[in-house]
Amino acid sequence: MTRYSFQIVDVFGTGAFSGNPLAVVTTPEELDPDTMLRITRWLNFSETTFLLPPTDTGADYRVRIFTPARELPFAGHPTLGTCHAWLAAGGTPRAANEVVQQCGTGLVRVRRAGSALAFAAPPTIRSGAVEEDKLDEIAAVLRIARDAILASRWVDNGPGWVAVRLASAEAVLALDPVRWHGATIDLGVVGSYPEGHPAAYEIRAFFSDPFGGLIEDPVCGSLNASVAQWLIGEGQVKAPYHVTQGACLGRDGRITVESDGEGQVWIGGHTASLFAGTADI
Repeated sequence: MTRYSFQIVDVFGTGAFSGNPLAVVTTPEELDPDTMLRITRWLNFSETTFLLPPTDTGADYRVRIFTPARELPFAGHPTLGTCHAWLAAGGTPRAANEVVQQCGTGLVRVRRAGSALAFAAPPTIRSGAVEEDKLDEIAAVLRIARDAILASRWVDNGPGWVAVRLASAEAVLALDPVRWHGATIDLGVVGSYPEGHPAAYEIRAFFSDPFGGLIEDPVCGSLNASVAQWLIGEGQVKAPYHVTQGACLGRDGRITVESDGEGQVWIGGHTASLFAGTADI
């Protein structure tokens, strides 16, 4: 049995306990995947990460990201939360205002701006039109009429996301999806706020647990990243803009979406370590 340090980080919150929690376990040597998955299921957060020394000379650290169902090549709030934990533990990046994370998708840049962090949205690994039978399935999962879905797109940047757009943020907040679904699904839903609202969009994220249950993710960085690429790419919105997420779970998540001069989308928010300690594994 070995003692490891850990932090529980609140990501995308506006204050303590308002964002999405992430457990970050520092493991100088690689644990076997079954052990990492077992720890993740026991903690029961949407994701737990395992912080490791990098194997790529261009990276500051390496991370393995787990949900209670499986390992992911990339995820958003784990990227910001792990970067925060690495910096809080004394990590020193090569560049003054940018950290480079190594994960399953390769190298991901994270920049620092005051108390906030932002990651460079990676390219999607699946995009394009959503099949009609999939849209029928999504409407059934959301318990809405098929014609309530105004637009849709595959926006998978690692977790498997498919996204749909509804008429308004109000329609998104009113959703009461099924609690169990026999097939695995990773689903994002977006709706716009009226002009003049502090946020441009409300987003909700739903994913399957290992047993067929449908779980809502409080605040999801990877989904916001690929949805931003979709909406900006189609001229539906101009960056910078803000997104809110988590109200239906009693959270107050705030995501900032920016786009630089090269068209790179950045997804940012505040991070804070709320608990730290050690675990014997």
